[in-house]
Amino acid sequence: MSDFETVAASENQAARRGPSGEPGAPNQVGGTSTLAGKPRSLAGDAWRDLRRKPIFWISLLLVLLFTGMAAVPGLFTSNDPADCVLARQHAGPSAGAIFGYDFQGCDTYARAVYGTRASLLVGALSALLTGVIALVVGMLAGFFGRWVDAVLSRVIDVVLGIPLLLAAIVLLKRVSSDSSTVRIAAIIFVLAVLGWTTAARVVRSSVITAKEQDYVAAARMLGAGNGRIMWRHILPNALAPAVVVLTIALGSFIAAEATLSFLGIGLKDPTISWGQDIDTGRVHMRESAIPLLVPSTFLALTVLAFIMLGDAIRDAFDPKLR
Repeated sequence: MSDFETVAASENQAARRGPSGEPGAPNQVGGTSTLAGKPRSLAGDAWRDLRRKPIFWISLLLVLLFTGMAAVPGLFTSNDPADCVLARQHAGPSAGAIFGYDFQGCDTYARAVYGTRASLLVGALSALLTGVIALVVGMLAGFFGRWVDAVLSRVIDVVLGIPLLLAAIVLLKRVSSDSSTVRIAAIIFVLAVLGWTTAARVVRSSVITAKEQDYVAAARMLGAGNGRIMWRHILPNALAPAVVVLTIALGSFIAAEATLSFLGIGLKDPTISWGQDIDTGRVHMRESAIPLLVPSTFLALTVLAFIMLGDAIRDAFDPKLR
C-alpha cells in the first residue's frame, strides 16, 4: 500500500470513529446525524402538520364536546327534556333555562343537548356501515381488476347516480313502524346503502396503487395467498384514505338525518331530534326565534366540525397538498 493510500485509510477510520473514539459519532464526517438518520413516516409528517393548524384543534374540540353531550348529556344540563309545561310556552331565558322554552313549554337547551345523541348515533353507525361496504367493494374491485372491477365499477356508477335524499325519502316512506329503534336502524341502513360510493372509489384507487408495490410482490413470492395479501399488506394502506373520506361523510349523514326528520319521515317522538325541533321552531318562529336558532346552531356546528376535521386530516395525509 502506498503512503497516500495509508494516510487516506487512517483518515477515513478516524472520521468514522469521531473525536470521542466512538464509531459513527453524530455530526461528524462519516457519522450519522440523529435527525438526518431518523426515519420519518407519513403519519409522523401528518401529525407534525396537524398540530400546527388551529382549524384542526378547533374542530377536534367541537367534536369532543358534542361527543361528550351525546354520551353523557347529564353533565351539560340538569333539566329533563321531556318535562314540558304549556304554561311556560315561549317563556324567555332564565336561570333555570338559559335559552328559554319552546312551543310545548320544554327546555330548549335541554332538548338540543339530548338531541345530540340520536344525530351522532345515526351519523357514526351510518359511517361505520358505509366504511365496511366501501372497503369490501373497493378492495375487490382494485385487487382483482378485470371483469370484477368492471362489474363493481358499474354498480358504483349506478348507485352514485341515485340522489341520496330523494331515494331516502322514497325508501323511508315504506317504514310504517313508529318504534325508535326500527326507525333509527332504517335510517342508518338507507344512508349507508346510498352513501358508500365515494369511499369505495377512494379505496379502489388506493388498492390499485398498493398492489403494484414491491412489498406485495415480495409477499406473493414468499407464497402468501390473495386473502393474506389483502388483509395484512394492502388493507392498512387503503384504510387511511377511507377514514378521511368517512369523517367528512359523517357530517353529511348527520345533516341528512336532520333533513329527513325535518320533513317528517325520519326520527319521530319520543326520540329527540334536531330536525324535529327545527321543524317545530320554524312553524312558531314569529312567536319566538330562539327554539329555532338553538337546534340549528347545534346542527351547523356539529356538521361543520366533522367536515373541517376531515379536511384537515386529508390535507395532512396528502403529500401533494403539503
